[in-house]
Amino acid sequence: MKYLLILADGLADYKIAELGGKTPLEYAQTPNMDFLARTSIIGKARTIPEGFPPGSDVANLAVMGYNPEIYYTGRSPLEAVSMGIELGDNDLAIRCNLVTLSDPEDYSRKTMLDYSSGEISSAESKELIKALQNELGGQEISFHPGISYRHLLVWKNARGRKVNLTPPHDISEKVVGEYLPTGADSAVLMDLMLKSYDILKDHPINNKRRAAGQNPATSAWFWGEGNKPALDSFEKLYGLKGSVVAAVDLVKGLGISAGLKSVEVPGATGAIETNFAGKARAALDELKQGQDFVYVHIESPDESGHQGSLKQKLWSIEQIDREVVGLLVKELDQFQDLRVMILPDHPTPLSIRTHSSEPVPFMIFDKNHPLNDSIGIYSEQAADKGIFFPEGYKLMEFFIKG
Repeated sequence: MKYLLILADGLADYKIAELGGKTPLEYAQTPNMDFLARTSIIGKARTIPEGFPPGSDVANLAVMGYNPEIYYTGRSPLEAVSMGIELGDNDLAIRCNLVTLSDPEDYSRKTMLDYSSGEISSAESKELIKALQNELGGQEISFHPGISYRHLLVWKNARGRKVNLTPPHDISEKVVGEYLPTGADSAVLMDLMLKSYDILKDHPINNKRRAAGQNPATSAWFWGEGNKPALDSFEKLYGLKGSVVAAVDLVKGLGISAGLKSVEVPGATGAIETNFAGKARAALDELKQGQDFVYVHIESPDESGHQGSLKQKLWSIEQIDREVVGLLVKELDQFQDLRVMILPDHPTPLSIRTHSSEPVPFMIFDKNHPLNDSIGIYSEQAADKGIFFPEGYKLMEFFIKG
């Protein structure tokens, strides 16, 4: 048996009046998902355990079949794994976004204009992170470039430091004063953020971006702290050798930590526009070339939700259906035994522009065992009528073992 999991990040949403009371998933044209749904198991899973923040780290950990209450050690350590950064047992990894803040002189009165600095390119942001490392880095603190606006700070021997940090995508268009670092050890990070603004605001990269009508990356913003992860291998837990196809360091790092092979896809960006077809092609090729399981992650709906763009979210859903699920449907006959699961990790509702904790809809299609009495519709509301997993990490075992 071959297993393909298609993770459409942030796919789920709320009903929207502009769409006639439908969700984007219900409203979008998705003929290929509709085809699979007619004979699929439909249901919901709670991927965010009680008391956990609704982050992609917790949610993807659960979807991949790991109980967050046992395995979760923070978001950034997983990103560090993907970036090839060796963490010591006592090091603290912290996500470093490059963000666009407004101009008031008092940092606390600035507004979070853009958590992604206009989805700044990796080449541009690498130069900015290099500037921060040159000015602020040292034996204790180091900055590491990642992809687009997503980067990493490593604080050596800082395990147990008390800091409370807020994701920047949670505070779009809000004044940042209420959301600055707090906690007994937060002064170090606050000082770095203040200094980063002075270093970045007039950097030549940002001057060029302003001249081109693009958002400048005017500050570092820290969040997603955590310590070195330790996951049991996916093969040990589920008896399958597998691969992960993802553009974002979080999911790549999670897959690598689980012993999955990380597959690079040219043109895969971790942004709204990405190489949808390339990811699908890579995933199917991995299965054809001997892997038992492939986890393919697509960030596009989540980024659309964070930006509050209904047009982009509908487009991203339809691209996933056309370019990813469509290729799968065309090549079903090339697989003797194939089971497919499609789901988001968490909702990213357009109305709040951040993640929420509601259970997510899933569907499981088995090529050789079609479900004749299926609910037949893949949507948030239809899934309420199906099977429910209150502990979302148990969905993986159900997917694999039936």
